[in-house]
Amino acid sequence: MRFLLDQDAYIATARFLTGLGHDVLRVAQIGLSQANDLDLLTTAQELGRIFVTRDRDFGRLVFVGLLGMGVICLRILPSTQEAVHKELARVLETHSESKLMKAFVVIEPGRHRLRARPSQEV
Repeated sequence: MRFLLDQDAYIATARFLTGLGHDVLRVAQIGLSQANDLDLLTTAQELGRIFVTRDRDFGRLVFVGLLGMGVICLRILPSTQEAVHKELARVLETHSESKLMKAFVVIEPGRHRLRARPSQEV
């Protein structure tokens, strides 16, 4: 799968995803460290990547603003990193990339919630 990681995502998460064989791009690598949330979602969409963040504000943009493609929101702290990464791996094994590209997923230690993004078609 192809991911774009927000500036707030831990480098350990980037390494974890890369170690699983996924294509990981960090926003800093493409000069977007200071970009606003809308620009980040737009860039992920243009690049065809699932956006990975720790920022809860993206739910509002996805469900109220009807913006972006797939978003994975990690509820992760250094103390919960291993448990969240384990749940992340389970999500990636269970759901296809095409399904995740159409979803907003919140991952916490030992559980996750997946909601389909609202259709942008009227």
